[in-house]
Amino acid sequence: MKQEIGYITSLIGDPVRTKILWTLLDGRAYTATELALCADTSPQNISMHLSKLVQADLLAVESQGRHKYYRFSRPEVAYAIEAIGNLIPDEKHKKITGNTNNAAIKHCRTCYDHLAGKVGVLLTEQLIEQKLIEPEGAVYLVTKKGRSFFSEFNIDTDELKKSRRIFAKPCLDWTERKPHLAGALGAAFLEKMLLSDYFRKTKDSRAIVITAKGREQLYDRFKIQA
Repeated sequence: MKQEIGYITSLIGDPVRTKILWTLLDGRAYTATELALCADTSPQNISMHLSKLVQADLLAVESQGRHKYYRFSRPEVAYAIEAIGNLIPDEKHKKITGNTNNAAIKHCRTCYDHLAGKVGVLLTEQLIEQKLIEPEGAVYLVTKKGRSFFSEFNIDTDELKKSRRIFAKPCLDWTERKPHLAGALGAAFLEKMLLSDYFRKTKDSRAIVITAKGREQLYDRFKIQA
């Protein structure tokens, strides 16, 4: 076990591979060329790093036409990368989150395929306070009231539970250092809110824009002033 953990941490700890993994947290799939630009390295060097990450089953690669696209092999990889952000010492953490350039990311962003940042944390807290979900060990359970709530978004919680993925779990937010909702439910909830135009994704960023409709719904349903 020690050897396996050491192998994974050595892979993740490489500066270039760290940039690759952090870039992929926005939930998109990238080509090697795009990742080379994000990691500020050469196409030849990025190929070597991507190969190691694929071999370790941290990344998956898919071919579409002439291009190959890289993404996380499974959601747990994204959760692990986000969680590592919580190990940043307090002083450095304050500098990063206090930087005005990071304001949008800190406020509302994607964490792979679910909502994160201040808004994601506040929303999760309200889901618990309104007894729509409840903590149960390392997961969240959906209450009877919660099933009715999520059905308003055309989310069938019973059907989601049949997937191989963890249904609902807390994911420690690296900027807020509090949990937000992850798992199949968190992903489905964000997807429906995007389709309902409560939120909009931004190009080349994990930041999420909250629409006027979204601000109204967040306040009316959860008293969240976003």
